[in-house]
Amino acid sequence: MIILASGSPRRRELLASAGVPCHILRVDIDETPKANELPTDYIARMVAAKANAAVQALQSDPALLIASQPQNDTQIILTADTIGVLPDGRSVLIKPEDRTDAFAMWQKMSGVKHQVWTAVQATQVQCVDGSISVINTVNILEKTDVQFVTLSDTMMTSYWQSGEPHDKAGGYAIQGGAAAWVERIDGSYTNVVGLPLAQTLAMLHKLGYSV
Repeated sequence: MIILASGSPRRRELLASAGVPCHILRVDIDETPKANELPTDYIARMVAAKANAAVQALQSDPALLIASQPQNDTQIILTADTIGVLPDGRSVLIKPEDRTDAFAMWQKMSGVKHQVWTAVQATQVQCVDGSISVINTVNILEKTDVQFVTLSDTMMTSYWQSGEPHDKAGGYAIQGGAAAWVERIDGSYTNVVGLPLAQTLAMLHKLGYSV
């Protein structure tokens, strides 16, 4: 099994669709962007921080490792972080704080192209007699261009009232009600959902994991 250090049900579902079973390990980190931090630098820092938090959790309590694994074996911790970026290349689309925040983001995305970036890190750890150590890490960074139709106030109001946007980066789910907003995409669809699946599987393959 892969240890998925994420609370995202969408990432778990994507991996499950590819036949990759996961053990969920939730971690909490400070996700505050640094001043003048580039979006790609931000998500790369986030996946590394999530991986470090997961490793520390395993070191503190080795029982969190999957019980069915041998005592002396390797595990792969998978971490990911997804953001939207406006055409200026710097304005980050994160989860909206409230209705006003969501509308402000959507108005900037209306009728134009934005980007969705996902950073993914696979951290290979080894368990030897209850001691956890990192032996390898592999990272990928995937970009998808998303073109929205022109959004009306009615469209935005209806979508906000659905409750779906509240916990989504950019305030929308391409696999949900916002599908009607997407005129076209260029790149990985699953990347916009939250995990570039084909690219992630290729990365895991490099570490010896086969589906």
